[in-house]
Amino acid sequence: MTNQWKRRRFLSTAGRAAAGLVILPNSRSVWGYPANEKLNIAVVGVGGMGAWNLANFAGENVEFSRGMRVKPSSQPEMTGENIVALCDTDERSEEASAPGRRNPPGTALARYGQAKKFNDYRQMLDEMDREIDAVVVTTPDHTHAPASLAAMQRGKHVYCEKPGAISVFEARMLAKVAAEQKVATQLGTQIHASDNFRRIVELIRGGAIGAVKECHIWVRGGPSTRERPTETPPVPKGLHWNLFVGTAPYRPYHPTYSRGCGGNWQYWWDFGIGGLGNTATHYFNLAFWALNLRYPISVEAEGPPPHPEMAPGRIHVRYRFPARGEMPPVTLTWTQGGQPPPVVAENDFPDWAWGVFVGTEGMLLANYPQRMLWPAEKFAGFQPPKPSIPPSIGAEIGRRAEWMAAYKNYEEWRRTSEVGHRAEWIAACKTGSPTSSHFGYSGPLSEAVNLGTVAYRTGAKLEWDAENLRVTNSPEATAMIKREFRSGWTS
Repeated sequence: MTNQWKRRRFLSTAGRAAAGLVILPNSRSVWGYPANEKLNIAVVGVGGMGAWNLANFAGENVEFSRGMRVKPSSQPEMTGENIVALCDTDERSEEASAPGRRNPPGTALARYGQAKKFNDYRQMLDEMDREIDAVVVTTPDHTHAPASLAAMQRGKHVYCEKPGAISVFEARMLAKVAAEQKVATQLGTQIHASDNFRRIVELIRGGAIGAVKECHIWVRGGPSTRERPTETPPVPKGLHWNLFVGTAPYRPYHPTYSRGCGGNWQYWWDFGIGGLGNTATHYFNLAFWALNLRYPISVEAEGPPPHPEMAPGRIHVRYRFPARGEMPPVTLTWTQGGQPPPVVAENDFPDWAWGVFVGTEGMLLANYPQRMLWPAEKFAGFQPPKPSIPPSIGAEIGRRAEWMAAYKNYEEWRRTSEVGHRAEWIAACKTGSPTSSHFGYSGPLSEAVNLGTVAYRTGAKLEWDAENLRVTNSPEATAMIKREFRSGWTS
């Protein structure tokens, strides 16, 4: 009982101490903005996807190209929010980066001459506390939660890319601190703003395929695991390696960890959580929304023998969720690489489908822009319910001439998602209107993703006690719910 009390007391106060920071007074009163007043935004991580987010929020005079690259445009300049600060641990331009690097940070840093530049987000928040209204976090995954928590504890609104956290504890703290601070938040699950996802949710909730008892998602595999490199080449000029490592245990620089050097941090446990962190957050989002999912009661995973350093390229995870109101218990599976789930082998599904909801009266196939009731002959002549979920604000904004020009290489559904998901957060920052992927909703989604990695790494079928943040049948797994930060990164 004493240990349980200590744990509950710890959880009840951890939001004020997460990442070792204290809650500071808000620099401006929350929701105190006229709708036409621009926000002062700071961006942490401005290369790659960070440059994409930056250009969207700034309303830059750019084009968004295939491969998520930002390039100059001759179109009239768009109007966006004020970009007052930029932070990145890498200052290198395209010439100093690995060939083919997407949106090198040095290019973005040079393009915003009016913004103050930093390499350490903690210094940025300390020095510019009263000048910043909102923070966009687009860093390697291990910095998502620390930077987001540090910003929210200062009363800043936060937009953070997925997965938002690389531990279950961090995901829970994101939701807790966002609620305590009453700030506008949004996880970067952009397709949540799409029309197709809305129609799928309506079909599921309207009973088109009966009661859903299974949902299966499958994707291609990732890279093979390898050993930690032993070479210690010099750190490239312009890369602040110690700050890149951040909260993770320190390791010598090697290009295999840095995308700017031709590597990839995403599959190293210290920096990311592999394919689950990279794509499952996007795909699970649809299942969580349509099926009202929050916390699983059990999680188990299969794959190659766990590697101490790297996430697997092939993994299969099974989640069991309890009944939710009139919705029955449901199994959600994630299959990355290897053989697809049996339901795929038993049916001649079209190649475009990456997900299937299995109900008592049929199935529903899904991907980002498409949906299909299955078997097709059974649902011939089916009349879908009238739309009941309002369209994203991006449906209207994305039709404006400047956005049509900026996204001229993208389909309307993609433009609606990219513009709408971010515009939703901007509106929330200014008016207090709701966001659809706020940390209260996305926190449990990120928790589930991280529980999958814990199940895989321990080899245990996790019996999950969500209320107390513990695995009831595995002390080893419970110990992995929270990661320790490197000394110097807890204050």
